Amino acid sequence: MNWYISIVQKYPFYSAMIQFAILGTLGGCIAKWVQNKKFYFPLTWKEAIWFPVSWAILAVMIKAAFIGFDGYINILIDKNIFPEILSSETSFIRALCWSMLMNLQFGPFLIIVHRWLDCLPFGKTNWKNIDKSLISLLWWWIPAHTVTYMLPVDFRIGLAAFWSLILGFILGIFNRK
Repeated sequence: MNWYISIVQKYPFYSAMIQFAILGTLGGCIAKWVQNKKFYFPLTWKEAIWFPVSWAILAVMIKAAFIGFDGYINILIDKNIFPEILSSETSFIRALCWSMLMNLQFGPFLIIVHRWLDCLPFGKTNWKNIDKSLISLLWWWIPAHTVTYMLPVDFRIGLAAFWSLILGFILGIFNRK
């Protein structure tokens, strides 16, 4: 694990981009495999090139949000708006507050940008079920990121990328044909 920590510390944004490009794209493939009950290459070649790029772009925003919202919580504690108990870096209550703040403020923006990026190079729009995507902030992303923020900082972005893969599996089950 030392090699992973070393890479994440030395290249925080590049490592986030690579992890999300791989795991986010694989999560989309897993969703199709589970949904259609067969193992195949579910992407066109254009999608196979674009989706990792799209995930890498999202990873930069996600990594910046992780850093920014951590600082946001620290400022709220320093200004006595949040209680001192939240100063423990890996406490459950801090992780829950952080997850709620980030997902309820930044999450809707990220979901909309994600949907837009997925469609951008294909000259189409797809806002179908965007409401379900937004609701996933409550039932999936707030609990998932609560766990994420309880980890040491060097493991957080990797777990967040892994959650994208797991969500792909879950969505594949929900959308089975």
